[in-house]
Amino acid sequence: MRLRVEFTTEPFDLDEAPPHAVAAREVLLTAALDAVDVGPFGNTAEGGADQVLTAVDALLRRSLAAGATRVSLQVNVVGEGEK
Repeated sequence: MRLRVEFTTEPFDLDEAPPHAVAAREVLLTAALDAVDVGPFGNTAEGGADQVLTAVDALLRRSLAAGATRVSLQVNVVGEGEK
């Protein structure tokens, strides 16, 4: 099974990425995921179910520990060839 996760962390800071956003992005960029897209208002990643769920666990723990007051996320099952 393949999963896609989309998430944002808050509070926002338009001047520079806050520590909680940096922590979450580091998790994604170092995880064994197939596709990662990091942006100022949202992030997405895709991969096998085990890899995505492991990354979600780590990004929640690390971003909350780094000061996030809210993490909004959505996880979708994606079919083969679907992007």
